[in-house]
Amino acid sequence: MSTAPRRRFGQHFLHDSWYINQILNAVAATPNQQLVEIGPGRGAITIGLLRAAKSLDVIELDRDLLEPLATNCNGLGTLRIHNGDALKFDFCALLHQENNTNNLMTHNAINPNLLRVVGNLPYNISTPLLFHLIKQLDCIADLNLLLQKEVVERLVATPGSKIYGRLSVMTQIHCCIEWVFDIPPTAFKPIPKVNSSFVRLRPYREPKYTISNLSLFTKLVTQAFSQRRKKLRNALQPLLSETTIRTCNIDSSLRPEQLTVMDFVNIANTVAAMDYMSDG
Repeated sequence: MSTAPRRRFGQHFLHDSWYINQILNAVAATPNQQLVEIGPGRGAITIGLLRAAKSLDVIELDRDLLEPLATNCNGLGTLRIHNGDALKFDFCALLHQENNTNNLMTHNAINPNLLRVVGNLPYNISTPLLFHLIKQLDCIADLNLLLQKEVVERLVATPGSKIYGRLSVMTQIHCCIEWVFDIPPTAFKPIPKVNSSFVRLRPYREPKYTISNLSLFTKLVTQAFSQRRKKLRNALQPLLSETTIRTCNIDSSLRPEQLTVMDFVNIANTVAAMDYMSDG
């Protein structure tokens, strides 16, 4: 049974031991934490995580990798392998019910009642998988991800940048983003045509932004960046009138990429309040 990388799964296996150790040191797993790894592949990171945490859930789509992974990790700890698609996976279902207690936490401590997610995300699904994970942040302590460098650049992009967009806004409202280090293509087999970066996303324990209607906020941001080159009054036309945009103290001639995260929050909250008043 072959474990060669499969193009249809977007597989690029990390093999450089120096970068593997850098990732393991950055994650710094301990036995009291609940870890889940996305796309363990041949187990390059899995083995170190399991040794440190003693218990680990992994999600792997490629059936041919399951048996070799189990063999490589035999005797290192409790490995629970879930053969499935991470894009459809219910991460919150992995929480250990017996640990769901309200422990007192120090400011910088990792909450042992929440999941620590680690993963070398396939380049072809990284953006939709990030949005899938964002929907489940209530049960996640942090995301420690190996991504295409271009995706990380989008995560941390600021207003006015050509790469600032929906992913930037929707991630930044929920998480503190730390760009940890870059990894060259030669650290992978097969060698990808892109550079990679290791990034950590920590969901805010206390919301950084007060959003009265998250569904409305999401709809507005999605609509705005679906036509990012248009002026705001045109980009948001299916949802808002130019008069409504001006009511939010926003210049309707701006393009979506020129708005700050707080600008989008103000628009959504103003519209939500207007709808509430009209319904009342």
